[in-house]
Amino acid sequence: MLVAIDIGNTNITMGVYDRDQLIGNYRLTTKFQRTSDEYGFMLLSFLNASSIEVEQIEDIIISSVVPKINYSFTNCIKKYLHKNPIFIGPGVKTGIDIRIDNPSTLGADRLVDAAGAFYTYGGPCLVIDFGTATTYDVVTAKGEFIGGATAPGIGISTNALSSQAAKLPEIEIQKPNKIIAKNTIKSMQAGIVFGYIGQTEYIIRTIKEEYGENLKVISTGGLGRIIASETDEIDIYDVDLTFKGLKIIYDKTKKNIYI
Repeated sequence: MLVAIDIGNTNITMGVYDRDQLIGNYRLTTKFQRTSDEYGFMLLSFLNASSIEVEQIEDIIISSVVPKINYSFTNCIKKYLHKNPIFIGPGVKTGIDIRIDNPSTLGADRLVDAAGAFYTYGGPCLVIDFGTATTYDVVTAKGEFIGGATAPGIGISTNALSSQAAKLPEIEIQKPNKIIAKNTIKSMQAGIVFGYIGQTEYIIRTIKEEYGENLKVISTGGLGRIIASETDEIDIYDVDLTFKGLKIIYDKTKKNIYI
C-alpha cells in the first residue's frame, strides 16, 4: 500500500492507495508547532481507522509547500512507519515538462495537480486548485506546464473581510439565494461567492483567449465544489485530483521513466 500526503498551508491531507484504488483519506489542520510524535500518533490513528497495519505500508510520497514541518514529518514517518518518504522535488520523475522562468520555484502542489489532471483527463488543460490560494495552471497537449495565475483563496478573502472590518462577523462560506441581500451575513456571502464565481469565469475565459485554443478545465480543492457547481466554465471537479497526481508521480518515479 502507498500513503500519499499533501502538506498545504491550511490542511494536511493523507490518502492510502491499495494498488490503484484510493481506500481512505484523512485531513488535519496544518500547525507548525506539532512534534514528530504528534504527527506520528495522528498518522497511526488514520491507519487504524482505515483498518490498515503499519506492515502493509510499502511507501510514502509527500507533496509539501510548508518546509517548516518537513523535518518533523519525515522523522515521524521514519519512527512510526519505518520508511524513508519520497518528497516531490528535484530528481522525482513527474512526467510534466516545466516551462516557466524558474522551474525550481514551482510549488509541489501545482506540479502534482498538473500531473493528476494531464494523465487522468488529457491535455491541453487548465487546472484550478481552490486552496489557501487559488491557482490557475495551463498544461499543453504535450504535457508542458507553461504557467498560470494565482489569486487569494476563498477562505483568505472571507477572513480578510471579518478581520479587517470591525463590524463584519465571521461567516460560513455558502451561496445565498439572492445577490441583493437584506442582512450583513447574506451580504458578505453574496459578495464572496458571487464575486468568486465571476472572478473564476473571467480568468478562465481570459486564459483560453490568450492560449488560443480550447482547454479542458479541471478543478479541485476543498471549497472548489461550491464554485464548480455554479458555473459552466469548469468541466470537471475532482476532489481527489492531488492524490491521483501523487500516485501517478510515484509510479513514474518507481519505474524510473519519463512519459
